[in-house]
Amino acid sequence: MPKQDPASFDYKHALANLSSRPGVYRMLDAGGGVLYVGKARNLKNRVGSYFRSSGLAAKTMAMVEKIAAIEVTITNSETEALLLEQSLIKTHRPTYNIQLRDDKSYPYILLTESDEFPRLSFYRGSRKRPGRFFGPYPSAHATRETLQVLQKVFRVRQCEDSYFKNRSRPCLQYQIDRCTAPCVDHISKQEYASHVHFSTLFLRGKSDLLTRELTGTMQQAAAEEDFEKAALLRDQIIDLRRIQEQQYVANQGSDADVIAAELQHSYACVHVIYVRAGRIIGSKSFYPRYRLASSSLDLLAAFISQAYLGDDKSASIPNEIIVPGVLEAADELQQAMSYVAGRKIKLSMRVRGHRAKWVQLAATNASESLQAHISNKQNTLKRFIQLQEILKLESLANRIECFDISHTGGEGTVASCVVFDENGAVKSDYRRFNIRNIQPGDDYAAMEQVLDRRFTRLSKGEGKLPDILLIDGGKGQLSQAEKVMEKFQLPEIRLLGIAKGISRRAGQETLFLRTARGTREIAIPTTSPALHLLQQVRDEAHRFAITGHRQRRSKARKQSTLEQIPGLGPKRRRALLQHFGGQQEINKASEAEIAKVTGISKKLAENIYATLHNN
Repeated sequence: MPKQDPASFDYKHALANLSSRPGVYRMLDAGGGVLYVGKARNLKNRVGSYFRSSGLAAKTMAMVEKIAAIEVTITNSETEALLLEQSLIKTHRPTYNIQLRDDKSYPYILLTESDEFPRLSFYRGSRKRPGRFFGPYPSAHATRETLQVLQKVFRVRQCEDSYFKNRSRPCLQYQIDRCTAPCVDHISKQEYASHVHFSTLFLRGKSDLLTRELTGTMQQAAAEEDFEKAALLRDQIIDLRRIQEQQYVANQGSDADVIAAELQHSYACVHVIYVRAGRIIGSKSFYPRYRLASSSLDLLAAFISQAYLGDDKSASIPNEIIVPGVLEAADELQQAMSYVAGRKIKLSMRVRGHRAKWVQLAATNASESLQAHISNKQNTLKRFIQLQEILKLESLANRIECFDISHTGGEGTVASCVVFDENGAVKSDYRRFNIRNIQPGDDYAAMEQVLDRRFTRLSKGEGKLPDILLIDGGKGQLSQAEKVMEKFQLPEIRLLGIAKGISRRAGQETLFLRTARGTREIAIPTTSPALHLLQQVRDEAHRFAITGHRQRRSKARKQSTLEQIPGLGPKRRRALLQHFGGQQEINKASEAEIAKVTGISKKLAENIYATLHNN
């Protein structure tokens, strides 16, 4: 890892490119050593808290002064982040993390199957003891919380055997409906076995039958106007879903490397998740230069050849390499890796189950890492310099403003303004404009209105003057911009239009430059950093406009967000609400959890998640 100077660490830029998803972050010093490993429900908020102007402890301030870089790994849930955090702490033993001297193992829930009336209990230690183990869980608190919920719902005993065998009458747990009192034969062995069976299904993550029964009871209680009981059942369903997270970070299995790639223009990222003994122990992003790659699968094939087929690679090749799709020459790659390793290596493609979740996790991290890499301060500055040379500007453009229009058939028209400088996106200067009093669908009139409003404000001293005005559109939209510039007497602003080409593919856009001699088309090589800069700014303006349009359309229609999702009709909406207990819990759910609802396909679950999170 290259050394970095802590004094040059730009934490504001690092925070601007962080995801708001759950994950693990690593604070690195100038030599690449790990200072601290932490987990977060929201990476952006948690890491940002270290850079507050006040309220930090002295030890925390001392650590922050040494930070030269921050690395993150995104996870599917906070539970996974907890497990991965502990694995990384044990591996790196960071200076500022608490080190447990006894190095305790993860806690489990133990079911004593050999007993006449089996018992559920908290357990930590060797797993050679007779019984059935469920877990591991990220902490003792999480394990005991799970046992409490199981006690409320299934009422399987959790008392010690010495206490159980010496009872002559039911204890307090029976009185408060948290036990069925098998100690005094208040329940038959067959009925108790069914309670144990449901507990086992729940702990294995196969609790659909239980959920349906609870949901049916809740609906019946509501129909009978017993709303207190219905609310209690609803809360129990929510609690069950929260603690029954599928722990993809800690599945049983062998060693594997899970690899995914993301390709945008000439930029590429390969993210590798390292799984050892069925547990994710870390991950790493690579940014190879491979100009011949036409797809992410081509990039993966080239990366695997470079990473695993060297003379000194035999010891580092795991038993299995997992990739998201079918690679060309997959058989040859598998045979070559087996030859180098001296043992059989499996190249798995299009996997299912928990391994598919690993692949999705690697793909998410690859996408996020590439976006952060593209937005890197140094890369952005280089692209501004390239743009200056192509447009033959006398000085470096310090500010680019891009405008875009979004609507659906003329409804809810919204214009966006995004701003970039040599450091990247300036989100504090982003603006949205609700367009009114125009012919629906008239993009030219919408563009003229937003520019007129923007520069009217600027003439009153609100905001800064841009060096380049980038318009998402062709000659028609550019002529509206020229009209506004003439009105406000701003000939020094360079006008540039970016329109989709005939093929409407990324990299084949048509660029129009407005000069004193008129509008002319300019050509920029598809590999040019300057073109990538314009594409990034245009894409951000498009995203910002669409988000605003959806919000305005939703407000105007006075409908739930769920009602605007194609393919999600009344029955499926009702199934969603019954399954989760309300809109708030649906917003918190992952794609995998949404896909568990009856009638919701994986593709529809992806659309629901994307709509709710404005992706």
